[in-house]
Amino acid sequence: VETDVFRSLQYLPGVQSTGDVSARFYVRGGASNQNLVLIDGVTIYNPFHALGLFSVIDPDMINNIEFYKGGFSADLGGRLSSVIKIITKDGNKNRFSAKGSASLLSGKFLLEGPIPKGSFIFTGRKSYSTAILKKFLNDQNVPADFHDVFFKLNYANPEFLEGSKFILNGFFSGDKITNNDPRIEDHQWSNKVLGFKWFQVGDSPLFYELGINYSKFNGEIIPKESTVRQSKNDIEDITLQMDFTYMFDSKDEIGLGFHFKNIKTDLFVKNALGVNSDISIAAANISLYAKYKFMQLDFLGMDVGFRLNLATLSENRQSTIFEPRASFTLKPFDIIGIKGAIGLYQQELITVDNEKDVINLYEPWIIAPSYLKPSKAIHYILGLEVTPTKNLTFNVEGYYKNMFNLPVLNENKIWFSDPDFVSGKGESYGVEFMSKLSNSWMGFTVSYTHSYAYRMLDEKRYYPRYDIRDMVNCALELNFGKGWTASAMWTYNSGLPFTQVTGYYDKFYFENIYSNIDQFDPTHSYPIYGIQNLGRLPVYHRLDLGISKKIKIYDFDVEVDVSAINVYDRKNIFYFQRDTGKRVNMMPFMPSATLKVAI
Repeated sequence: VETDVFRSLQYLPGVQSTGDVSARFYVRGGASNQNLVLIDGVTIYNPFHALGLFSVIDPDMINNIEFYKGGFSADLGGRLSSVIKIITKDGNKNRFSAKGSASLLSGKFLLEGPIPKGSFIFTGRKSYSTAILKKFLNDQNVPADFHDVFFKLNYANPEFLEGSKFILNGFFSGDKITNNDPRIEDHQWSNKVLGFKWFQVGDSPLFYELGINYSKFNGEIIPKESTVRQSKNDIEDITLQMDFTYMFDSKDEIGLGFHFKNIKTDLFVKNALGVNSDISIAAANISLYAKYKFMQLDFLGMDVGFRLNLATLSENRQSTIFEPRASFTLKPFDIIGIKGAIGLYQQELITVDNEKDVINLYEPWIIAPSYLKPSKAIHYILGLEVTPTKNLTFNVEGYYKNMFNLPVLNENKIWFSDPDFVSGKGESYGVEFMSKLSNSWMGFTVSYTHSYAYRMLDEKRYYPRYDIRDMVNCALELNFGKGWTASAMWTYNSGLPFTQVTGYYDKFYFENIYSNIDQFDPTHSYPIYGIQNLGRLPVYHRLDLGISKKIKIYDFDVEVDVSAINVYDRKNIFYFQRDTGKRVNMMPFMPSATLKVAI
């Protein structure tokens, strides 16, 4: 339906998803808010469109992606689980070009070309139909409207400053769900991002980079006359960073950096008991990092470093000051590689995430309150890679992650003085296998993950909703020549955990104490829940097929993509309705098509 980066990540071993309806992903047992998303070094706080179905990042603007599932180095911080570094295209420096495409959901365009001593790129995307979204949402009509815009300017003039490059980029996205029915709530959220970067190559083998970034996120739930809880969230992030890299003749590298981040968060939310929480926090994080990359030996590489937090966002004095990190790659033979990593990670930004919500439109962000210790995680990773031929590789990787001080929304809050969050613990571990076979006309990848994830709150241990025991992904790509390509993807997941309903009772609601009790029955069935997430849904599996054709029509490059999702119409369960017990399934068989035209 819509080519999407985050949905592609979900097919990698160790990356979990809770179903077809969301592009939100979970890495090695970590929550979704533990994933750091960077566009040209700028943090994106809510990278999702349309109920979380797709990401805000248009693949046409991407040059390359670096994805770290754990064990990332000292220059990256602020998250517990993973990092996605998206580097965007610079734009065509030789000629102007344009591209337009249309799917069943949205239309988009791209314009790029040269400017004096540089280049530019500009992309935009806008939804124009919500008919296809019904397939994702059990045939329910959702009046979703979204857009995103990206631009980037590059300038490099040796006459002005030799060895320098200046980059100015911006990204803006917005979503609205506006219902005509006053009894149904409205939603809206947006991202605003601006970044400036100066990259300099000196006469000596010293490279340095200066960046000034601004990122803002706004999200709001407008209840109108519905019973939905009101929520409003704002986060503003201003970041200054300086990074230095010195390269030795031996290929070794030293990396040093200074990062200053000033963040302000505002959150207004009403909990299930009707008690308001209005939280406004502003703070600054000042951190230094240093790392040494040992690269002079062909059979051994190491990256050893640390982060030093001189000032933290949290007012809690038990914040971690020192975060050591280390990783290595050892190749005793040409066809065998051994790799590993260990590190300590800290996160001071948290989200208000309710596990009982079936769909999260967005996760409100706040700085961890002073009564909470910042979240911490320790990563242990060890892997083996075997490459018997240049076309065939085998990978196996094991991990263990221990997490502390994980914030959980306090649904038992009764009085204003009660804390909004309580602290929990977590751990996850597993093993991942992946094999790739590729040549000029065919590529085949198969992966398998066996993993465990746990959370502990009030001395009670339970599974988070994204805990999946077994995952299998098989992908086949074929290039027939003459512009014809085809693909097939089959995926299998063992059942997701869910909280079972053990019974019901009639609960009396005093909605209007002056009403005549003979006119209506003020009692409603209220579910009695069992142990949290002790039940397991049935297994999930699905087959998707696609075929693409590229043709040349005069000066236009035309590409037609036709795909079919859930080819054999597997009835994968989404959830059970609490009030009726009715089963709601995920996407049925669904064909789709996209037309792309470039000049």
